Amino acid sequence: MQLTSHQFKARAAQKLNDANLQAALKKLQGNFVKGRAERVAELDNFQAIRDAGAAIRDRALANLDVYLETFERNASARGAVVHWAESTADVNRIVCELAAKYGVKKAVKSKSMVTEECELNDALEAAGVQVVETDLGEYILQLAKEPPSHIVAPVVHKVKDEVSDLFAEKHQRPRQTDIGALCREAREMLRGHFVTADMGISGANFIIAETGSTLIVTNEGNGRMVTTLPRVHVAITGIEKVVPTLEDVSTLIRLLPRHATGQTISNYVSVTTGPRRAGDSDGPEHFHIILLDGGRSQLYASDMREMLRCIRCGACMNHCPVYQSVGGHAYGWVYPGPMGSVLTPSYAGLEKTRDLPNAATLCNQCGVVCPVKIPLPDLLRKLREKQFEQGLKPKREVWGLAAWRWVAERPKIYALMMKIAARVLAQMGGRERRIAKLLFAGGWTNGRDFPAPQGKTFRELYKQHQNLSHRFHR
Repeated sequence: MQLTSHQFKARAAQKLNDANLQAALKKLQGNFVKGRAERVAELDNFQAIRDAGAAIRDRALANLDVYLETFERNASARGAVVHWAESTADVNRIVCELAAKYGVKKAVKSKSMVTEECELNDALEAAGVQVVETDLGEYILQLAKEPPSHIVAPVVHKVKDEVSDLFAEKHQRPRQTDIGALCREAREMLRGHFVTADMGISGANFIIAETGSTLIVTNEGNGRMVTTLPRVHVAITGIEKVVPTLEDVSTLIRLLPRHATGQTISNYVSVTTGPRRAGDSDGPEHFHIILLDGGRSQLYASDMREMLRCIRCGACMNHCPVYQSVGGHAYGWVYPGPMGSVLTPSYAGLEKTRDLPNAATLCNQCGVVCPVKIPLPDLLRKLREKQFEQGLKPKREVWGLAAWRWVAERPKIYALMMKIAARVLAQMGGRERRIAKLLFAGGWTNGRDFPAPQGKTFRELYKQHQNLSHRFHR
């Protein structure tokens, strides 16, 4: 997925005026935000589970090299082949080499954000391999030639009528408007691909060091068919996804679906350990696991390391007022919302993603709902500090803050200027006490009026209140 984060402001303005998108984004409140609150309320010991989840992720990261080596050893002992990929280009090269080795003509995919990082579909198609996305949302986006806008619900930006029109155009069938009929139509179009594909490609929500297993959490049966029907299965994930034990995974699974989709548990939790063995009724003949660094080691060594705890639930974006207003495509890369505003600058560089650390109100909704207690506002603040240190802030902003600092360090001048500003703004507000246009504040007044002050500063009002209180009590 091409990086377009430098266009965030322009895209955000465009998305705010997209009626279909605004209607679609309301689903976040009804399905995900409300659902998470209800499922969390069912747990008497939610905070204890959340603390345990954060501790598990911290323990895995603190001993990342040990657990990764343990995973490789145990996966290899069970017949899987583990590959290490330093970059996304390495992932694409390895998968294309495997496709050539096994004579792969068609690959079916389960939803995987890491493969979006790699732009794997393009690489495989360039190598002559047909690629079919089988997750319903990803299938819709493949037909529409669009990237996902959410890590859990990739097609959340589309309304039903858009999907109906798309299916009618691409499938050359009568237009359906019933959701059940649309799902059935997609199932009919995809079913044949599962049994004719040579390779299945999946991600992994977690990889388990203790057993050498990969684990995926899905709500659609496509994940199991992708990982069991084709003769070659390739699982691709980041190195940070390792978890020490199956018991640790059971704790994280209590958190993941509740925060992702507002469910107690997902429809399918699939654990894959090695290829098909003698006596097994299904499973691939060959199982390959690709572990991607792709900038994660650099993040691991920085003061942003806590971001690697992330279990990809999407709760931060579901609750973020900015994401709720502009959707995922405005962020310009694979990971949107608060998590993307940390990950994308960390992977792609602050100079290419200047707007993202500032695409947040720092209201801490993301920090409050994160199931593994990632302090997202703190990390965003650190990125803003790095921007300032590297000279990446706009000159007007730097000069404005410098001027404010000069005034703020001189209390008498500051008090005088605040008195003048309070009185001028009160006059500008008129009878309605609303300011329609304000110099240097077009981002506010272009969309709404600015409330005018009373004409006095806080200190003046506080002193007046103190005098009244003194008279009353005397």
